[in-house]
Amino acid sequence: MNTHWWARPAATLDRQAAEAAHAQQQTLTKPPGSLGRLESLAEQLAAWQGRASPKIDRVWISVFAADHGVAEEGVSAFPQAVTGEMVRNFAGGGAAISVLARMLGATLDVVNLGTVNDPGQIDGVLRAIIAPSTANLCRAPAMTREQCEAAMRIGAERVAQARSAGADLFIGGEMGIANTTSATALACALLDASPMALAGAGTGLDDAGIARKIAVIERALRLHADMGEPFERLRCLGGFEIAALAGACIAAAQARLPVLVDGFIVTAAALAAVRMNPSVRDWLLFAHRSHERGHARLLDALDAEPLLDLGLRLGEGSGAAVAVPLLRAACALHAGMATFAQAGVSEKTAPPVEATIVEAVS
Repeated sequence: MNTHWWARPAATLDRQAAEAAHAQQQTLTKPPGSLGRLESLAEQLAAWQGRASPKIDRVWISVFAADHGVAEEGVSAFPQAVTGEMVRNFAGGGAAISVLARMLGATLDVVNLGTVNDPGQIDGVLRAIIAPSTANLCRAPAMTREQCEAAMRIGAERVAQARSAGADLFIGGEMGIANTTSATALACALLDASPMALAGAGTGLDDAGIARKIAVIERALRLHADMGEPFERLRCLGGFEIAALAGACIAAAQARLPVLVDGFIVTAAALAAVRMNPSVRDWLLFAHRSHERGHARLLDALDAEPLLDLGLRLGEGSGAAVAVPLLRAACALHAGMATFAQAGVSEKTAPPVEATIVEAVS
């Protein structure tokens, strides 16, 4: 019997709240369905939050940073020192996600899981060091079982913090030089797909760099060909931040906290989470379609229709943060529009009986 915490079922959706939200939508001063997906988003948020009028006031963004041993294979256009440097930039307010978090009034929670270029103790950064880096995944499993479980547990702990802070929405972001290689390898293993079909430019690789990345991933998949359960695939091919994101997705679903999923790397983590615990899928909303080559395949596997398609491929949780105003708009329209009765506006009239008969016959 599987007794791991991540196997516990996710919370159930509140169908009654969703039905109440749907009924409310039908009374608002607009033709039914005229606000398109904004209407269904309000209903989906109602099911998650258990209230007919949902809200997205408090947003929690956890950015997990970690280094990858596979960087030594030359699979990134940037040096590995950048991971630690960006941790400092996140806390200093200069990164894209820092700017977006300020704009949204969101909590930005930066978590250092282990960087080769250790920035040390920084105000606003949680030091949760597992190791300076994962192992090189094309030479050995990226993580030990203990390391992978620790990373997942840290992700779950950040969700618990978000929940205790009253968050209405959780966003996970990541930073780690070479983590598109790790995420692509994991995606290939989970989808039984070729690296040729999924590997992209990442931080800006040229064609030769992408070919090198593909060769590295092929070596990794051959080395770990006997991987079985999804946890083992995550352990052998993932990274500390990817495992933390998977753990966060699972814990959020168990804690009734909806997750707005970012781009390629976070979606790979989300797929791992869903493969480990299928009930998690009900609690995931997908923010955008990344420009990274393999993202479409991941979205298809998760039956996901993202909110935006802006050609983004930065990571950090930035694409998810950009989508938050859409959710807030959905909530504001749902709660703030007048009903036909309140506004004294005539509702849609039924067609004449004769016309209805003619249409039915024709």
